[in-house]
Amino acid sequence: MRHPNDNGFHARRAAAAEAKRALLEKFASAPKAIDPQMQERLAAREAVAIAREQRRAERQATKVAERQQILADAGARAAAAEAEEAAAAKTRQDDVNTRMIADEAARKAERDRRYAARKARRS
Repeated sequence: MRHPNDNGFHARRAAAAEAKRALLEKFASAPKAIDPQMQERLAAREAVAIAREQRRAERQATKVAERQQILADAGARAAAAEAEEAAAAKTRQDDVNTRMIADEAARKAERDRRYAARKARRS
């Protein structure tokens, strides 16, 4: 059984040739590069591309500046934390030294008390 819209070889070949001819006519009627309207459109596209590139460069510069600021802030925080840790370590060392001096003074006072007691017993 044949399909009602089943074209024969010649009909398909003619349709393909007609489509090709229509495509060539469309291409021939397209605006050329020397056409003033086409040059205006190309100039407008170029301006848009340049503006887009400038915005991209500005965004990139902003990102770089933000990253540098973040790194600087992190460095400052690290330096502050390091200084704070150094101050805490010095305070701990000073406390240890103070306790050692106090303990040494207490031992000396105890030794002097025992010595004085011994002298008192002998006399």
